[in-house]
Amino acid sequence: MEVSFKEEIASLQLGAGEVFYGEGILAITKALLQSGVAYVGGYQGAPVSHLLDVMVQAKDYLQTLGVQVQACSNEAAAAAMLGASIHYPIRGAVTWKSIVGTNVAADALANLSSPGVIGGTLIVVGEDYGEGASVVQERTHAFALKSNMLLIDPRPELSHMVEMVEHAYALSEASNMPAMMELRIRACHMRGSFIAKDNKKPKISQHAALRDPADFSYAKLAHPPATFVHEKLKISERLPAAQRYILDHHLNEHYEGKQTDVGIIIQGGLYNTLIRALHQCGVADVFGQSDIPLLVLNVTFPLVPEQITQFAENKKSLFIIEEGAPAYIEQEIATALHRKQSTTHLHGKDLLPAAGEVNAEVMMQGLVKFFKQALPELDTQPLQAALAATATRRNVIAEKCDAQLPARPPGFCIGCPERPVFAALKMAQQDVGPLHIAADIGCHSFATFEPFSSGHSILGYGMSLASRAGVSPVMQRRVLSIMGDGGFWHNGLLTGVQSALFNGDDAVLLIFKNGYTSATGTQAIISTPDEKIKSAAVDKLMSLTATNTTIEKTLEGLGVQWLKTVHAYRVSAMRDVLKEALTTEFSGLKVIIAEGECQLERQRRIRPWLAELLKHGKRVVRVKYGVDEDVCTGDHACMRLSGCPTLTLKDNPDPLKVDPVATVIDGCVGCGLCGENAHAATLCPSFYRAEVIQHPRSLERLVAQLRRVFFNFIQPA
Repeated sequence: MEVSFKEEIASLQLGAGEVFYGEGILAITKALLQSGVAYVGGYQGAPVSHLLDVMVQAKDYLQTLGVQVQACSNEAAAAAMLGASIHYPIRGAVTWKSIVGTNVAADALANLSSPGVIGGTLIVVGEDYGEGASVVQERTHAFALKSNMLLIDPRPELSHMVEMVEHAYALSEASNMPAMMELRIRACHMRGSFIAKDNKKPKISQHAALRDPADFSYAKLAHPPATFVHEKLKISERLPAAQRYILDHHLNEHYEGKQTDVGIIIQGGLYNTLIRALHQCGVADVFGQSDIPLLVLNVTFPLVPEQITQFAENKKSLFIIEEGAPAYIEQEIATALHRKQSTTHLHGKDLLPAAGEVNAEVMMQGLVKFFKQALPELDTQPLQAALAATATRRNVIAEKCDAQLPARPPGFCIGCPERPVFAALKMAQQDVGPLHIAADIGCHSFATFEPFSSGHSILGYGMSLASRAGVSPVMQRRVLSIMGDGGFWHNGLLTGVQSALFNGDDAVLLIFKNGYTSATGTQAIISTPDEKIKSAAVDKLMSLTATNTTIEKTLEGLGVQWLKTVHAYRVSAMRDVLKEALTTEFSGLKVIIAEGECQLERQRRIRPWLAELLKHGKRVVRVKYGVDEDVCTGDHACMRLSGCPTLTLKDNPDPLKVDPVATVIDGCVGCGLCGENAHAATLCPSFYRAEVIQHPRSLERLVAQLRRVFFNFIQPA
C-alpha cells in the first residue's frame, strides 16, 4: 500500500473561480496544468518530491488532458525530455532536487540552452540550501549564469508563485531561453490559498499528435559550427528579449517607501523574512507596506541594468540581500552601477555572512549594521532587542542543561533491513581487518553515524563503485563499495559496474535491494516487487525473497561472474559472504545483493491488512522481542552492533548491580535483528522471542490457561 495523494489529485482538478488550499509545491503543480504543460518529468528529491509523486498518481486524470508524465531514472534523463521543446511549440516541465540534481543534469541543460527552445520549458528545482539541507552547499545561480538560463526566485505567496509559473513559460517563449524556478524548503511547504483557473489542454499532445516531424535544421543542433552562432544569439537576442519581457510585465516588484535616501534589493524568495524583520523595526507593517524602498527580484537572472540604475537613482545607499556565495547578484549590480558612474554606496556581503542561509536572525543582524551606517536616525533598538532576546534564550537553555545537549543525528528506521548488514560488516572486519569503504547517497549513508561509523567518501548518487577506482590499487586489502538499488539504476550501473567490468577491476560491491528509492520517499523503481507478489508475501518477514530479479539478471547479462544474494536480516550469512568476497582468490568484480524490503513500505502494506483481520475477529500473531533482565549482563555489545532506537536501556532491577540493562520498547516491529546479532556475535543469550496473539483459537486459550496455573503453582508464595 503506497502513500495516497487522493486529496491532492482532487485539488489539481479545480476549475476557474474555485479556491485552492494547500502547500506551495502543490500550487506549483496546479500552475503547470493551468499553463498548458504537455509533458512532465523529473527525479524525486526533497523538497519537490511532492510534485512528481502527485503527478505520477494522477496519470489517469492527466491523460484526459493529454499530459504525458514520466518518472525518470535520473535528472539527466529528465532534462533531456526538454529537447522536445527545441523544435516544437509545446510546453514542458521537469523537477528535481538542487544542486545535486542540477549537477547530474548539467550536460543536457547546456545542450538545451545552446540552441534554445521555442516551446516554453520550466525546471522546478528544490533549492536545498542552508542548515536544513541534505546536500553539498552550492547555488543553482551558477548554472543559470554559465548556460544562459532564466532563473526565477518567486516571492513566497501562493497566488504570486502560480502567476510566476505562467510568466515563466511566456518569458521562456519570448526569449527562447529555458527557465529554472528555485523553491526553498519553506516555500515548498508553506500553506495558503489562491483562486484557481481551468486547466488547459495542450495544443500538441497525445490527443492531438503531430503528423510530421519538424524540418531538419542544423541550426537547432548543439553541435559545431552551430554552437558558435548560439553563443552570439544568447547575448545579442535572447537576453535583451528576456529583459524586455521582465520590464514590460513588471516581474520584479518595486515598492516605494518614505525613506528615499536608501533602498533594499532582495531575492524574491527572501521577501517574507525581510518584511518580518522590517516590521520588528517599525518600518513596515505585516501586509508588506514598507517605509524602506524595496526592489524584489523575482527574476534573479537576467537582471535588467536600467531597472537597477533607476532604482538606485538619488539614493545614497543600497543594501543587496543575497543568500549564499559567491555574491553573483551583488557583483552584477555593482557592475551596472559602475558603468553608469553611480555614486550610490553599495552594501551587501560586507554586512552579511559571506556564505550560508539568510535566516531571520542573520537578516536582522545585517539590517542593524546597514541602518546604523545609512540611516543613523532610525531607531534599531527593536531589532537589537529581538536579537538580544534570542541570545538570552540560548544562554538560559545552556545554563539549565548540566551538559551540552547530545547530538541527534539521523538514523535508520526501526526494522530497516540495512542495519543488520552493517552489523554483519562490523563483525566481518574483526576477522579480515579494517576496510576502506566507499559510501553512497541513500538511506545506507546513515551508517556513517554511530554505532557503525562506516564510510570514507560520498561522491555522488550511485558513484561509490567508481569512486573506489583510485583507492583500491594502493590498498593491500580489498575496498568495499556500497550502493542502494535506487543508486544502482540512477547512475551506478554505468559509472560503476560497467567501468569495473571493462577494466577488470578486483572490486567488491554491496547493493542494498530494498525495492524502492527509499530515501526520497519510497518511490517505485524497475526492481520494485509487483503487487501480486507483495500481497502473497504479506505475512512473511523476508517478503522480498526472489520477488524481482531485474538487478541480478542485469548484472549477469553484463558479465558479472561472482554474484550472491543474501537475506539482509540473516546476519551470520551476510557476515560469511562479506568475508568470502573480501578474501576469495577470484579476481574480478564481486557483487553481494542484500535483499530485504524497506520497512516503511512493509508496514504500509501489513498494517491495513492486520487492521482488517482484527476488525473481523480473525487471528493475528505479532512477533515481539525482549530482553531477560535477569540474564542481561549490562555489557551493551548488542547496542553497539545494532543502534536500533527500540533497543535501549533501563535501570537494573537487581539492587546489587550498578550497570543498566538492555530493554526493547514498544516501538519494536519484530525484525529479529537483536536476536540475530546475539547469535552471530555469540553474545549473552538474554534475548527472547515472543508471539502476541490476538483473537486466539480455543486450543491456544486453553494452553495459555494451563500455563498460568502451572506458573502460579511453581512460584513461591
